[in-house]
Amino acid sequence: MIPIYSTMKQMLLFTGLLSAALLVHSVSGFAADDHKFGPDAARDALKDFTVAEGLEVSLFASEPMVVNPANMDIDARGRVWVTEGANYRVSKRMHQKWGELRPSGDRISILEDTDGDGAADKQTTFYQDPCVNTALGVCVLGGRVIVSSSPYVFVLTDTNGDDKADRREILFEDAGQGDHDHDLHTFVFGPDGKLYFNAGNDSPQLRRPINLASVPLNGPIPAHETKPVVDLAGNQVNNHGQPYRQGMVFRCNLDGSDVETLGWNFRNNFEVCVDSFGTLWQSDNDDDGNKGVRINYVMEFGNYGYTDEMTGAGWGQKRTGWEDEIPLRHWHQNDPGVVPNLLLTGAGSPTGILFYEGKLLPEIFRNQVIHCDAGPRVVRAYLTTRDGAGYKAEIKDILTSSNTWFRPSDVCAAPDGSIYVADWNDAGVGGHNMADQKLETMTGRIYRVAPKGHKPSAPKFDFTKANDCVGALQSPNLAARFLAWTTLHRLQGAAEKDLFKLLISPDAHDRARALHLLARIKGSEKKYVELALKERDPDVRITALRIAREEKMDVIPYVRMLVKDPSAQIRRDCAIALRHHPSPEAPRLWAQLAQQHDGKDRWYLEALGIGADKQWDKYVDAWLSAVGENWNTPAGRDIVWRSRSKKTPALLVKIINDKNLTPKERDHYIRSMDFITGPEKEAALVELLTSATPAK
Repeated sequence: MIPIYSTMKQMLLFTGLLSAALLVHSVSGFAADDHKFGPDAARDALKDFTVAEGLEVSLFASEPMVVNPANMDIDARGRVWVTEGANYRVSKRMHQKWGELRPSGDRISILEDTDGDGAADKQTTFYQDPCVNTALGVCVLGGRVIVSSSPYVFVLTDTNGDDKADRREILFEDAGQGDHDHDLHTFVFGPDGKLYFNAGNDSPQLRRPINLASVPLNGPIPAHETKPVVDLAGNQVNNHGQPYRQGMVFRCNLDGSDVETLGWNFRNNFEVCVDSFGTLWQSDNDDDGNKGVRINYVMEFGNYGYTDEMTGAGWGQKRTGWEDEIPLRHWHQNDPGVVPNLLLTGAGSPTGILFYEGKLLPEIFRNQVIHCDAGPRVVRAYLTTRDGAGYKAEIKDILTSSNTWFRPSDVCAAPDGSIYVADWNDAGVGGHNMADQKLETMTGRIYRVAPKGHKPSAPKFDFTKANDCVGALQSPNLAARFLAWTTLHRLQGAAEKDLFKLLISPDAHDRARALHLLARIKGSEKKYVELALKERDPDVRITALRIAREEKMDVIPYVRMLVKDPSAQIRRDCAIALRHHPSPEAPRLWAQLAQQHDGKDRWYLEALGIGADKQWDKYVDAWLSAVGENWNTPAGRDIVWRSRSKKTPALLVKIINDKNLTPKERDHYIRSMDFITGPEKEAALVELLTSATPAK
């Protein structure tokens, strides 16, 4: 497809390469010998930290117990599981001069504090093999551990409880070459009993093995066939525009079935986190050096604008109406069909993320996103509040360091509500380089952040009993919640009485967790969904609607009930619930939602667009029938700009020919034409050209 505007190539590739080259130069110019090594040096480095008021940082583990921690999880007992990256960039594809530092492969370690003094004193190697060098994800689900090490996602199982993997299976493959930071990342357990994960734009396609139940515990993977994953929307999951592009985020069942592609067109969305309402949050790295690192609320089924939706063109290719500032231009924010960013945080190298639902940290950090950025050496919270159909956020630092080797790679919540921070600990970050190039001097640290004087602990639960499991379901620790959820879901009605006590908790997050299980008790699904739809808290009402959609209930009666809800966020999810819905009532409901657009809320507008996907003609017809000649308002023009129906081009012509438009406004509407195809567009372009040609 040829855009209707003229284009010119920008020399942004050179800019990105220059940025990376400067970064590599700074790393290579900082000799590892200049860096202090060992536990004493690690403890001494604590003086370099600045920590948020009311909190203190302590050293949990350091080299040689752990080196280059790439990703981390914490189990229900409070033990820290770490993937290491001593063998960073050692494949034939990315081979670096330091070579393979660990011929036996990188470790997945369990670090444990056995005497309760707050420092790890025991290291157990759960698994070690060259196939998991610098694994980008570890997720502990009882005896099953999901390890993301592109091109594979492994399930490693400890069958006898000795903290050693006994069986290796392949859950997914990404059809790529691996050994890259933009590959498959970590899996997390969601409140709905499903897995959430993401992949950066180096993972070309999601695939599953055929007739390969398990593979040898160690060594190369045997030759085998694979098949492309087809998601619940009926699309093969690939990253090159059919229909998804670039980095993606997914949801699936615990066994890997029923994959859903929840968002796409990211660059390197390093990790995703999910709150108890089922809302997704993640970060995304810009093209290096363009000060456009972003934080996203992931509105389900949205396009996030790293490349042109229609052509795949990069953000540096000239387009009509693009923004003056590169950080905004970078994410195609002027294009219809691109979900807005929650926050831009400037230059950086974003890494691990969590949604903190504990009660130990100061109140300001509770129920907020906590995130690591290795570039500026900071662990931050994003203090998020509702804003129309979306959110707005402010930055509040939790942990920073003046030590230039501090490189936070991940953050996790322990069962007691403290948070642990993994520190890769290196003079540079990115550029496929590192300063630590000798195993004997390689560093890595794990820190604990908690209120001053708080001693670590791990509440003990009997995960066979419903009452204990309801207690564990309230844990800030995902591994504990997984064990609780699994038992409660298996008990079904036998757990109903205990779960109902949680459903009437004053805490909306607790109520949502109970609802996820109560609404999945066979025979009681509708009862609990409909009860929750009358809830006072809009997030719990949203949770009920999401459960109905995930469990394939008939959502039309619920959308009908909520279509005029005073909460724009409720109406946002109503629009998303209408996506691809075959009901003859769906267009009329969508039109009612569209009539409530205020002409200012981009989140709401994009939710309407997601809801109308593949049914634009019917939905726009219903809206035009409802508004009649009154469509040409600021809100109506917004909807036309976003729409892709056969009637859209003619409506755009009427808007563009308005002599009161500024040139910038005219470009805004002209850009919309690039996302429409068909004879109606061609006729509209002819009309535009004719009206712009002076009469002779």
